[in-house]
Amino acid sequence: MRGDPFIELLELSKSYQEGDRTHVVLDRATLAIDPGELVVLLGRSGSGKTTLLNLVSGIDLPDEGGVVVDGVSLHELSERERTLFRRHRIGFVFQFFNLLPTLTVEENLLLPLELSGRLGKQERERALELLDRVGLGARRASFPERLSGGERQRVAIARALAHDPDLLLADEPTGNLDADTGREVLDLIDSMTRQEGKTLVMATHSREVAHVADRVFRLDHGRPVELSDIDLVPPARQ
Repeated sequence: MRGDPFIELLELSKSYQEGDRTHVVLDRATLAIDPGELVVLLGRSGSGKTTLLNLVSGIDLPDEGGVVVDGVSLHELSERERTLFRRHRIGFVFQFFNLLPTLTVEENLLLPLELSGRLGKQERERALELLDRVGLGARRASFPERLSGGERQRVAIARALAHDPDLLLADEPTGNLDADTGREVLDLIDSMTRQEGKTLVMATHSREVAHVADRVFRLDHGRPVELSDIDLVPPARQ
């Protein structure tokens, strides 16, 4: 028997005005994600993946419907309340790393803790342990420009987990990496989030990430449609 979902999308709709045309991105989207589940959202560019992540994080608000994360109705919170919720409860991994170039690896890593007012001795030690676990403990004094793309993304993964969030959102986390490095980073995200017991929602255009997921959805005409293993098998080359 399944318990209460960790994330609920409740008839979620979102559209944007493009000149004289209304572009519908999400159309009464409904989805429930369990605690500790790793869910992948597949879709081409412009299909609404990033919009959905922005709604789940409370960065944006829906036109209709709602988002509930761990019992909290984000659409009913004020902008400040949503900001504080993100700061304490959600970690982010982006395609372009989003590391601040003027800060060292360690300073980038500790930034979420500083922003949430939780940079104590125990929290700092835990964050530096995460840096060791991603294999970059010896690079804590380096600046991002001295790191490879894969190393920057490893720092970003450690940073996303540093403040011990309940939810991790990843937007095309391997999209700016070569294939081999992308697979290594993907495996790291998989192992780290499962070891930490986090719920993960990952948006991507690449079906290669599907093997790490508990469930895979394709955004189709503004709604998530669950895919089967057969759906995910690539077509045979002629």
